[in-house]
Amino acid sequence: MATDCRESSTALLDEPPVMPEQPVTPEQRLKPEQPVKPKQNDESLREVVVSDSAAAAVVSDAGAAGGKAARRGRREPTLTRDLIELSKPRIVMMILVTTAASAWIAMAGPTGVSLSLLAWAVLLLGTGLVAGSAGAANQVWERVIDTLMPRTATRPLASRRRSLTLGVFATAVSGIVGTALLAWQFGVMPAAVGVATWAMYVLIYTPMKTRTAWNTTVGAVAGALPVFMGYTAAGGQLTDLPGWMLFGVLACWQYPHFMAIAWLYRRQYAEAGFQMTTTVEPTGRSAAWQSIIGTLTLATCGVVACFAPAGELLMSPASFIMAALVMAACWPLLKASLRFQQSPEDTRARKMLRWSLVVLPAVLLVMTLRMIGL
Repeated sequence: MATDCRESSTALLDEPPVMPEQPVTPEQRLKPEQPVKPKQNDESLREVVVSDSAAAAVVSDAGAAGGKAARRGRREPTLTRDLIELSKPRIVMMILVTTAASAWIAMAGPTGVSLSLLAWAVLLLGTGLVAGSAGAANQVWERVIDTLMPRTATRPLASRRRSLTLGVFATAVSGIVGTALLAWQFGVMPAAVGVATWAMYVLIYTPMKTRTAWNTTVGAVAGALPVFMGYTAAGGQLTDLPGWMLFGVLACWQYPHFMAIAWLYRRQYAEAGFQMTTTVEPTGRSAAWQSIIGTLTLATCGVVACFAPAGELLMSPASFIMAALVMAACWPLLKASLRFQQSPEDTRARKMLRWSLVVLPAVLLVMTLRMIGL
């Protein structure tokens, strides 16, 4: 499961509007100052206070009414919606996409096996349940610290909208059922990878977030491991070069993506006690260099995969073309990371975040097309 700050990343893409200053007209400049009013007696002052209090009450009531109207415009939380939110659906969707791509690539390999429609359904369902279990376990673990940050305070457990018992129950059931489905349909290996991913994300990455900034590296590994769930389910081996190049792309991509989020949320992380790179080293220089190195390594993994789509070096026109496409896809993210390194600021972090959301699917698409024979 990927670094869990990614599920709200799209909310950061909009920059706050800047209100222009109103110009002062010549008439306003020439307008004489208002004379100071004589001091009021106690009775008149009391009337003014009462009047102001009444006006404040009207404003308060209007604000409350507006808040209720705004809440009515949003969907009310239900048990089903809260269970989905517990699973961290955005992370689950990303994992399902990468799992499907890795399985498709493995099918085209020398040891690949074709998956039936039932097998595809079991693979995606089982993987989604294991990933959702890890997301729920993360929220069980962090239900108290989640209340310290506005971005997480409304989660089902943090807001006490749902009970801790429900969170533990959802974690256990989805994890056990998902692992059982993978073991039943594909054998021990994909299920074991799922268990290892769950353990690394929940038992290692989650507690590390309040202890050391190295949590990002552990989270990147946990976020990339699900690649092998799909890859081994379709007949791939853990020793295959294509599988490791896919793993490398997923792991390295998380550095520029998460460093952008960590910068934009740096104040909330610091107040909640999280040891992120941007809180330990608040200038942003370390986060920028990690983003640059991560992007360069991501591009390298993609290029290697294009020249060795089946694990052996293949110097062909298709290899050069696909490698060039990978580098072209990574260039905007590298450029954004370099600019952020020159001047770490929110605007440049948002650009880095935007490009990270474009680069990953683009590189995965090129790699998938190359590895299945194009």
